[in-house]
Amino acid sequence: MTRLVVETRGAVGTITLARPEKKNALDRQTAEELQGALDRLGADAAVRAIVLAAQGEDFCAGADLQALEQMLADGLKAHLQDAQALGKVFITMRTIQKPVVAVVRGRALAGGAGLANACDIVLAHADATFGYPEVQVGFVPAMVMTMLRRSVGEKRAFDLIASGRRISATEAMQMGLVSRVIGAANFDTEVETIVQGLATSPPTALGITKRLFYGLDGLDFREGIALGAKTNVEARNTEDFREGIKRFAARQRP
Repeated sequence: MTRLVVETRGAVGTITLARPEKKNALDRQTAEELQGALDRLGADAAVRAIVLAAQGEDFCAGADLQALEQMLADGLKAHLQDAQALGKVFITMRTIQKPVVAVVRGRALAGGAGLANACDIVLAHADATFGYPEVQVGFVPAMVMTMLRRSVGEKRAFDLIASGRRISATEAMQMGLVSRVIGAANFDTEVETIVQGLATSPPTALGITKRLFYGLDGLDFREGIALGAKTNVEARNTEDFREGIKRFAARQRP
């Protein structure tokens, strides 16, 4: 049985986690289907923005612990391949040249919080909660830690993963885990407006922006400025830029 629903409407591709009876828990099949969906939408020239949402009351409760229990007797190679399947999804979300937007309702826990954090933008329902409770079951938030440290800094990140505490959408936004918190009354409308805004932006400029944004990781100040200068020149030579400049100049003429 498939773990996802993938739809395309206009310039927006939507991937919906579809295991509400399991709180959309992540297993190997889910990771592989996510990878396939991202690859397809990433290659579709008509798609300019990708949404990651979920069925049911919760976004994602993390790893499917029952699936992990069934793997207890497996060798290290099988466990590594299982972990790498989800790791590949995280990498693809960062490298795909289209904005990926997480729409979070309910609980986003452990790998589910990491899945949301791997997206470029996180839009959280006012009632959403986030947490990294892995240590409470003897597990380690291993791959998601890389993104968490970048988003919230060392002290806050370690507090979250060591305590396993859950935080509100508002606190998550204050920390840097969430981009925007949206109230229940206008949640769907605001999400639609934000996503459509991304989907109507010049795709080449948005793609180059995303590539540079994550490409700055690990660079010192001078290297970042140098890479920015090269990217600036690259952007000037795109059709998006040329058309945008002409439209702006035409509006300024008397």
